[in-house]
Amino acid sequence: MLSLLHIENIAVIECADISFDRGFNVLTGETGAGKSIVIDAISAILGQRAYRDMIRTGSTKASVRAVFTDVPKLSWFEESGVEYDPETIIQREIYLDGKNVCRVNGSLVTVSILNKLGIQLINIHGQHDSASLFDEANHLTFLDDFAANGDLREAYLEKYQSVEKLRKEINRISMDEGEKLRRMETLKYQIAEIEKAELEEGEDEELEARRKLLQNSEKIANGLNDAVENLYGGDDTDGAASLLATAERALARVSKYSDQIAELHEKVADLMYQVQDAAEIARDVQYELSYSGEELDRIESRLDVIHKLRRKYGVTCADILRYLEKAKQELDEIEFADDHVERLKKKLKAAEKEAWDAAFALRANRKEIAEKLSARILTELAQLDMPKVQFACQFTELELTALGADAVAFYMSANVGEALKPMSKVASGGELARIMLAMKNVLAEQDKVNTLIFDEVDTGVSGRAAQKVAEKLKSVARTKQVLCVTHLPQLAAMGDTHLLIAKGERDGRTYTTVTPLDLEGRKKELARIIGGANITETTLKSAEEMLRS
Repeated sequence: MLSLLHIENIAVIECADISFDRGFNVLTGETGAGKSIVIDAISAILGQRAYRDMIRTGSTKASVRAVFTDVPKLSWFEESGVEYDPETIIQREIYLDGKNVCRVNGSLVTVSILNKLGIQLINIHGQHDSASLFDEANHLTFLDDFAANGDLREAYLEKYQSVEKLRKEINRISMDEGEKLRRMETLKYQIAEIEKAELEEGEDEELEARRKLLQNSEKIANGLNDAVENLYGGDDTDGAASLLATAERALARVSKYSDQIAELHEKVADLMYQVQDAAEIARDVQYELSYSGEELDRIESRLDVIHKLRRKYGVTCADILRYLEKAKQELDEIEFADDHVERLKKKLKAAEKEAWDAAFALRANRKEIAEKLSARILTELAQLDMPKVQFACQFTELELTALGADAVAFYMSANVGEALKPMSKVASGGELARIMLAMKNVLAEQDKVNTLIFDEVDTGVSGRAAQKVAEKLKSVARTKQVLCVTHLPQLAAMGDTHLLIAKGERDGRTYTTVTPLDLEGRKKELARIIGGANITETTLKSAEEMLRS
């Protein structure tokens, strides 16, 4: 659960430490006091998008630090190379230049990697969630999330991808006769051109190395002559081999008189043998080298042929030869395309049957779970003072798609005697808030996230419905940590922990503070919510009664 949130320089919050407890935490305050800023700060440490506009005027960076306790040993830690600790600390710094620095338990992580952890720690539900409920494109995902049918979906997707692969292959090799003839002529010309050159893999590299040698033949000959002369000696001078041999013989005569001289003799003898070997190699290379202007002309001509092929088919001879094999294969496919297409069509028919079988299995699972989802949502809605509502998942059968062969839409009727219609066309604002809460509660049963945040989801709710919403959130808070931003006294009175967010001015600057309220503080805040700025004895008594009840 989220235990501590430290905020620095985010909007009007200069510095705030907020402690959260288990159970039901409520956050209240005047409109514009900064409640949404607290939610934005939590979103930031969950790896969601953060803007430099969040940074308090006059500051160069903003930072958020959160402490989570009782964190389960998620696979994320090992996959991300972060040390696991049941008390996990997340830090994020946001700079004016757009740079973000994120740390988990002291280890640097990217924002995207942080987000993968964040969605496993907290779920945030806000007013915008109603838009996703209206959007029928999301309904199938909601149903699958509740069904937890990932294995069935993966099995179907594997078979669907096989179908798509075969379809693409059939389309690739299917062409009209005119296009087929043009492509065959092109391939035949290319194959003949490459085969005529009779290339060998690595030939270009060998020729270029030989050309380099021939182009520098005079320098090489002079260098070898100098080396041989200095190693063997000339008419007037002794070479290194001769001098070392003389030194070796001199040391050999006296080596028996001293161990140190004997050791020196061995080193000189070794040098002598190495120089003699080097001299022999130099002389052999000198004798073996032959230079011919005709050979250089032949190499230049051959490299010219290879260069022309390179411009068309590849950077090296190896690339050109690979292109040749690919062209031969494509030509073979085109020449025997009709037979190949027939074979592929047989495979496609079998693959489509397997995909449809998997789609039917997935559909059966979805329809079975849809009844359970509808029953659970109706139970939740009854508890939220909507006992007459009808709710159902309407299925439309489709052709094979990546998601299956089904489209799902949520239909409902809010009033007795009214036909089921798309949810977006029949729900009022207050009804929609309760429907959303009901669905979120049902879907939350399938995940392991321990902290739920409800950001003003009570908009449009009042009276008896508000009391039911408050009771429902209180019920959810028995098994999960709940944070709720609210303007309703019924919800605020239900809180186990009540935090007041207030805005004030000091030295010409705006500041927001977050204060945990005691009993007297809660009475005053509830009285404010009930009666506005004019707090009376009557509103105080009403607040006290709500807290007591």
